[in-house]
Formats: sequence, C-alpha cells, structure tokens
Amino acid sequence: MYPYRRCLYVQPHHYSTYNGYDLLLLSPHTVIQKFDYVFAENGTVQYKDGRLLSRQAIQNHLGEELLQDLINFCLSYIALLKLPKKRGTFIEFRNGMLNISPIGRSCSPEERIEFSELDKKERIREKFVAALQKEFAGKGLRFTRGGMISFDIFPEGWDKRYCLDVLEEERFLRIHFFGNETSPGGNDYEIYADPRTVGHTVESPEDTVRRCRQLFFPERNHEL
Repeated sequence: MYPYRRCLYVQPHHYSTYNGYDLLLLSPHTVIQKFDYVFAENGTVQYKDGRLLSRQAIQNHLGEELLQDLINFCLSYIALLKLPKKRGTFIEFRNGMLNISPIGRSCSPEERIEFSELDKKERIREKFVAALQKEFAGKGLRFTRGGMISFDIFPEGWDKRYCLDVLEEERFLRIHFFGNETSPGGNDYEIYADPRTVGHTVESPEDTVRRCRQLFFPERNHEL
C-alpha cells in the first residue's frame, strides 16, 4: 500500500479528493468508494471511507431572505448583459455555494471557450463580482472565480480550507493541494496559500497527473 492517503482532486493514490462539482454529476458511488476522503462543494460535503461525515446547506446558513435577494440580484444583472450567446442554467444551487454563470452552464465546449476569451478582454465576471460586493457588503459573503465561465458565492469561511479541519485531526505529515485557480480571487487561492498545505499550481488534469507522478512515484517518471 502506498504511504499516502487518497484525498480527491481527482488523482488516484491512498489520498483525498477535492472536487467542486456536485458528486451526483460524477458517478457518486464509484468516486466515494475509490478514495479515502472526498470533499465536494468547497468541502461542505464530506465523505470518509465511503461514508457521509457531514453535509452543510447554504440556505440554512444564509436564511431564505438573503438567499432570495442574492438570486434575484444575479438574475436581474444577467438579464441586462448583452453577450454573443446565452444558454441555460445561469445559477446552479449547490449545498455549499451558488455557482453563477453569465453565459449559462449548458453552453457547448466551443461556446465556453468563446466566452472565456471575451471575459479575458471585457472582465465580465470581474465586473459582476464587483457589483455583488457593493450590493451585499457586510453580509458575510465571499465571491471567487472558478473555471472558464462562472464564479462562486458562499458564506465567509466556506472556501476550500473547510476540509482542513477534518484532515488535521488525522495528523498527516503533509497535505498536498493541486489547483488551477491559485492566484488571489481564484477559488483555489485560500487552500493553496494556507500554511497547512503544500500548494501546486497546475494547468490541466494531465498536468496534475504528471506532477503527482514526479512527486509520489519518481521511479515512474520515464512514463511521462
């Protein structure tokens, strides 16, 4: 057995897996049983050895009035945006966060790339987040970009470091984290910069596999 624990981001070893998407989208039983730890939705849904440890609910934390104000503001803002294309699923409601996509999460891969390139030039998500920060100042909310087409909204303290309290109890010698949004404002930044982790910036799943092999299986580097 390898001297590692499997924590998901989504590489196989005796590790843990960190995946921001709802596990229902990922063949949940296969994922949960394959890894020692699974932390979904910023770690607010936690599994250990295939068993659910805990599950938080953003509606219980924020309350229905603030939650509806937040959703209504986002829908109103998106309604006024003029983009080359708009599709569907502009707000995805998850246990630990709201995921907001100006173009809509049901866009095609080609449309995703088109929006991402436009966003780099016109800072669509950055301006959207700035409007939210102004409107909901003092409400205990955090806003971080995620991926190519969206950003996340969640309560203060519900970023990806949420899982570290569970892992600290195991007294691991070292916790490695791999993420692509590791600069300030990205949804990987807080856990990447946390002194309890060794952070690694990666560009793709293939890059993550390559880095893991270099770190944990140096004898197999010739396979890269």
